[in-house]
Amino acid sequence: MNEFYYIARLRIKRREDKGNDYFGRGVADLLHGVDQFSSLNLAARHMGMAYSKAWRIVRQAEAALGIQLLHRMRKNGSTLTAEGRKMLEAYEEAEQAAWAAADAVMERYYGGTGNEQDQGGTAPEQGNAGDGL
Repeated sequence: MNEFYYIARLRIKRREDKGNDYFGRGVADLLHGVDQFSSLNLAARHMGMAYSKAWRIVRQAEAALGIQLLHRMRKNGSTLTAEGRKMLEAYEEAEQAAWAAADAVMERYYGGTGNEQDQGGTAPEQGNAGDGL
């Protein structure tokens, strides 16, 4: 194992979008929560985040992507749209590939990987939605 610790970050938005908002790890974590709890409110609470912040993050990501991520069913909660699920799956696969590429480069230059305990494609700071948007 080498002595380095590194972070691979992936951010997605439309090419023509000139803003600073994007789909990142925090948005992905929120969508996983919505998928698990069928509620943005419960997903936010589970992450220790205010519902208003979660709602803002999702709206900004939707604007940056130009797609609707969630079906909002008022008092009946929320579910992922087909496009939301597709984006989440694409993001997870791309993030896995980014981690694998970083590991391969670090191993080639320094032998072993510095993030061996973090294998499996999950970012060590996963769950920090502040970095996701």
